[in-house]
Amino acid sequence: MTALLALAATAGFAGLIAAVHAGLGGAALWAGVAAAAGLAAWLVQRLGAAPGEGWRGLAAPLAFGAVVLALWEVLVVGLAVPMVLLPAPSAIGARFWLALPLLWQDFVQTFLKAVLAGYALGCGAGFALALLADRVDFLRRGLLPLGSFVAALPVVGIAPILVMWFGFDWQSKAAVVVAMTFFPMLVNTVAGLAAAGALERDLLRSYAASPGQALWLLKLPAALPFLFTALKVNAPLALIGAIVAEFFGSPTVGMGFRITTEAAKLALDLVWAEIVVAAVAGSAFYGLVALAERAATFWHPSVRHG
Repeated sequence: MTALLALAATAGFAGLIAAVHAGLGGAALWAGVAAAAGLAAWLVQRLGAAPGEGWRGLAAPLAFGAVVLALWEVLVVGLAVPMVLLPAPSAIGARFWLALPLLWQDFVQTFLKAVLAGYALGCGAGFALALLADRVDFLRRGLLPLGSFVAALPVVGIAPILVMWFGFDWQSKAAVVVAMTFFPMLVNTVAGLAAAGALERDLLRSYAASPGQALWLLKLPAALPFLFTALKVNAPLALIGAIVAEFFGSPTVGMGFRITTEAAKLALDLVWAEIVVAAVAGSAFYGLVALAERAATFWHPSVRHG
């Protein structure tokens, strides 16, 4: 039954899209839009209520996304919304296909260079300093308030400074990413290392375990959920930081550079194509970290019962 309703909703939206592109309108068209939207909403609700594991759990969000895109196309084309206000998904898709080489260059500059380098350096440095702070009480007491202060600094404030320090290429954007990802990793790791239970610590102490053995056998496993929480938070944060940093100076390539220059030219279809690239890259990056978390913390109750 659900499959038949999904086919009916798909056929209904396909017909509506064809109708608006053919220039048809009137009360009948908008009544059909309302009916298709109602059917799709009911279908998404039913898919979301059904139990699903793995790929079956993606049915509801994928259906919801398809409904949003279909309604977006019908409303923008049917109401003749100007390109400078909101381009239709079909226009964005066409521009995406035509601009693939340019989008790939921007992706390499922003994500593969600035984001990945800054993410690795920021998270790695935060983790290493947290290990030291766990052993030195003075550092733990002094760094955490400082971390809260630095984490509150706006990226639009530090980005121009770091661009002046490190130049206009990807290194300055990586520095912004380091600044944005360092303290979330530091704070979460310190909290995770302190999360081990007192009974477990006393047991290792009774076995005369060295500090290194206590770290490896007890503290790091207890800290893994905290570590992956920081890694997941930092994944989209790193991409946002790199893109915003490119607003303040960049060579003639990069997602942030392309968004600002094309928005100034009112080429909103290319701007939205860059947004699609950023959204897909950020979601994929987050998904990879989440998969790594499930593999590394399979023993944790949040994963076993999730």
